[in-house]
Amino acid sequence: MPAKKRKQAKKKNSAKKQAVRKVAIPKALLAALDKRNLPFEVVSHRKVYTAYDLAQTMGEDLNRIAKTLLLSVDLPQMKIKGQKVVLVIPASYRADFGMVKKKMKAARVSLAPEKLIAKLGIEPGTQPPFAAVYGGAMVLVDKGLLTTRDAIFRAGSLTDSLRMKVKDFVKAEGATVGKFGTKSGVKLQTHPKKKKKPAKKRPAKKVAKKKRA
Repeated sequence: MPAKKRKQAKKKNSAKKQAVRKVAIPKALLAALDKRNLPFEVVSHRKVYTAYDLAQTMGEDLNRIAKTLLLSVDLPQMKIKGQKVVLVIPASYRADFGMVKKKMKAARVSLAPEKLIAKLGIEPGTQPPFAAVYGGAMVLVDKGLLTTRDAIFRAGSLTDSLRMKVKDFVKAEGATVGKFGTKSGVKLQTHPKKKKKPAKKRPAKKVAKKKRA
């Protein structure tokens, strides 16, 4: 085989390998989304553990990254303790449990223990925002997330996430929209461009004048 054709074959094979790269998102989650006809796009990235790092590595605004928290809530009116609640806020926000408590008329609101998340087979920091993942849960979405058309959501993977329209997500989950957080003031790190040093000017060569005879 000529060298040129060998190079072309190698390029095609490498492209195929990239196309069939195994997505780390749980198959059950992808199947559930397909079943509900919820449009989404899988986006791959380097391994990240936080919503902030996801925004940083993808070069996305923090407002376009959805941060998902799993809460444990006591609801005395319903005589329920430890109700699982999924709270979804922009990555630029800080959750306000006081607001959640007031909205839900709860006696107690706290983060679900990591042991519970581990039992569900979910890597801490990659909690998906879908109620079905947690065996049924209430879903709260901060209205700040609706200021963007689409957002990136974690999906149980450190290297793959989902991009989808926020309104589609809210509608599909039957989520309660309200004010559940406040702006944290956190900003992404920016790396200033190095200024190029001006080129040193070479001194002009002096041309010796020829003496007239």
